[in-house]
Amino acid sequence: MSARINPSILSADFVNFERDFATIAGADLIHVDVMDNHFVPNLTFGQPMVARMQQVTPLPLDVHLMIENPERWAVGYAEAGAFSVTFHAETTDNPVAVARTLRAAGSRAGVAIKPGTNVEPFLEILSEFDQLLVMTVEPGFGGQALIEATLEKVSQARRRINQEKLDVWLQVDGGIDETNIERVAELGADTFVAGSAVFKAADRDAQIKHLRELANSGISHRH
Repeated sequence: MSARINPSILSADFVNFERDFATIAGADLIHVDVMDNHFVPNLTFGQPMVARMQQVTPLPLDVHLMIENPERWAVGYAEAGAFSVTFHAETTDNPVAVARTLRAAGSRAGVAIKPGTNVEPFLEILSEFDQLLVMTVEPGFGGQALIEATLEKVSQARRRINQEKLDVWLQVDGGIDETNIERVAELGADTFVAGSAVFKAADRDAQIKHLRELANSGISHRH
């Protein structure tokens, strides 16, 4: 297993996405935060913008929907060409149905949980998803510090994925940088969203490579 580094364009220049995408060509996927100003107190962009992003980059898009009513909106992002679409568990009573709709539309289906949400109910249905996103900060704004208490959920999810030999990516998002990525990888994460940690760097591709090497070191030290 090799770690995936998905730079979050929440830290990019919203007016120059095509230019900024070229500076992260070494990324595994591009993490796209879609916010509706309802589920989270921030507003970013919607489906037409995501469709256009996919036209200007060869990299797959990892779309993170921080929006209400994914039953209505999520499938449109899959149809717009997103490689992976992750919705929040807190926004639906039937996450399995949403995930199945996304898979039927041709994208990977991910479910995200906020720092205060219990992971255990989702461990029972992990096989219905292609990705579990453990938020390590409160969703809505970039540049926050990682919340240590969220990391136990990463360990719990990794144990279940290994026990059941599931092909589920375990993603973390929030406060990930060169000071903690190796430790979080050792605990079980394999897919890392990094925003300011990538975009603040003078050489963003070199920083992506550095973060991936640190994460791979953590993966290699798992017990």
